[in-house]
Parts: sequence; structure tokens; C-alpha cells
Amino acid sequence: MPRRHPPTELMRFLKPYDRETRQLALSLRSLVLEEMAPCHENIYDAYSAVAIGYGPTDRLKDGVFHIAVYARHVNLGFNHGAALDDPLGILKGTGNQIRHITIQTAAHLERPEIRSYIRRARKLAIADARKLGEKSLDAVQKDGKVISVVKAVYPKKRRPGAKS
Repeated sequence: MPRRHPPTELMRFLKPYDRETRQLALSLRSLVLEEMAPCHENIYDAYSAVAIGYGPTDRLKDGVFHIAVYARHVNLGFNHGAALDDPLGILKGTGNQIRHITIQTAAHLERPEIRSYIRRARKLAIADARKLGEKSLDAVQKDGKVISVVKAVYPKKRRPGAKS
């Protein structure tokens, strides 16, 4: 697996966070890309978090996972987590679609269930896309790239280093 360096913009967006949180976010990004690439990576410098979405296209509705970076932890979000089997009961959230796993230390990334949940979510997304006749997954997979795009930058921030 090729090493995928974070885009300059992502590093700039993560700069206000402490070193440990930045490293945790980048380590989770690497893990997700190991399991998801090739894919699109959509970066949002949002109001209360830096968010990074992953899917077969750059469309938000096609997203499979997302990473949300907060002051003291990161969340690994599953965009269709409500439909994902949760045999260990580790997914958090009560909405109609999204579930997440909170990751507070690098040791959490070593837990085998993290990759297991990522793999099952990806498999579910591929099955759903093919059921709908979408060819976008195949196009990205043949290309082999991670396409990173900054989708939105919100002027007001409520997080480390923010000036409101």
C-alpha cells in the first residue's frame, strides 16, 4: 500500500489542534485509506470540527465513512451505521443513519474491531451501490487514486485556536 501524504490544506486545518489530536487524526486517516482506497477524500474545515469524508465519489450522499476531529478525540463515523451490524455494541448515535466510534488514544486504533467495522461498512456500501446499478465504485477502483478535495471552509470556528 503506497503511503498517502495528507494534503497541505488538511495539515493547515489541523494546525490549531494539539500534537496528540493531530497525530490521532492522521493515524486514523491512514487506517481508513488502507481499507478504503482508492476513493474520494472530501475535506471540510467546519464550525466545530475538521471533517474528512470518504466515498466512491465526491458527492456527500455517496459517503461511506467520515472522520471528525475534535479538541480531545476523533470520531470514526459510519454514514450508514444504523444499517451496520454492531455485535460488540460499540457504535454510538441514535439518528436514522449515522453511527460513530470515539477514538481517544492511538491504542484504540490497534483494536481489531475498528478494521472489522470499516471492512463491513465498505462491503455494505459496495453492495448497495451495485444494487442501484452505480458504476462509480468501479471507476474509482480502476483508477487506484485517492482524490482529495477541500469541499468547504467555514469562516467561523468553535474549536482550538478559533477566533469567534
